[in-house]
Amino acid sequence: MKPIAILTALVLATPALAQPRTVGGLPEESVTVVGVKPSEQTIRDFVETRVARSRTLGKVARWDAQVCPLTVGLRADYANYISQRIREVAAAVGAPVNSDPDCRANIEVVFTATPQDLMDSVRKKQPLFIGYFQNLDEANRLAKVTHPLQAWYTTQTADFYNNKVIDNGRCGLGDTTSLSPVTSPSTTEVTDMFTAPGVKSPSLPCATVAHVSHSRLNNGLNTAFYNVLVVAEPAKLLDHEIGSLADYIAMMALSQPASLDSCQELPSISNMLAPGCATVPTRITDGDLAYLRALYRTVDGSAFVTQRNYMRAQMYKTLVTDKGGPG
Repeated sequence: MKPIAILTALVLATPALAQPRTVGGLPEESVTVVGVKPSEQTIRDFVETRVARSRTLGKVARWDAQVCPLTVGLRADYANYISQRIREVAAAVGAPVNSDPDCRANIEVVFTATPQDLMDSVRKKQPLFIGYFQNLDEANRLAKVTHPLQAWYTTQTADFYNNKVIDNGRCGLGDTTSLSPVTSPSTTEVTDMFTAPGVKSPSLPCATVAHVSHSRLNNGLNTAFYNVLVVAEPAKLLDHEIGSLADYIAMMALSQPASLDSCQELPSISNMLAPGCATVPTRITDGDLAYLRALYRTVDGSAFVTQRNYMRAQMYKTLVTDKGGPG
């Protein structure tokens, strides 16, 4: 499956954007520093309003596969800058990064003058890449372009033994990976029950089997990103420098937001395109980095509440406690 072939077919020439700055790690000048230590409530509000829950497990998704970004629709130096910035931020926060320049892309950043045409084509030809949906009406709504810079997230579920299946609301849709059969005694007993004399075996063509733990706080199931598609309309982004757009895209590619329109009291690059925000940083902030680091340090298999509480605690430690307490 090569979704990028479909994407590039619809990308048009883009207007000139501001020249990118030199890329090199995450130097201090490339990060907006939070001057005043945030309160516990500010951090709580940031986490609770930003995190999105997956449709299948209701957990926070993150990358467990190595990220491989590819940017198209821009001049080569701009495109390479954005892809490299995603890699830099990912490495800085502990997300896995694929160092192979020829790796198979799983983060596609597409700049196009006709974003809705692009997404209509993706919905028809590669619907797996618009994310989880259960019927065609939902797919049409999901493929609707509503922002000048928007992302679509395809997730997958990994069980206790890291067997994976792509989250898909419609049986048999797209290129999916089936979970391995379970061979535990309990499964054998169930199989024997259904194959006993006089009992007809059920037909469950869309069923999958997953290994889980026996804990309510950690059931061994994880939600991970399988693919992230970011689409930008350059004509509506001309007021923003390429460095700002790259940071915004990196934040979007590494963590799924619950909303693109929520203003955060804690300074965040995600405020850049949200309407009416009081603070609008133009670079990724230390609050953003603290959020991403906390996300990528959560314990595998944790329940959503556990994930969220851990992220709040880690952010408070990074932004407040490690800097000498409230100030």
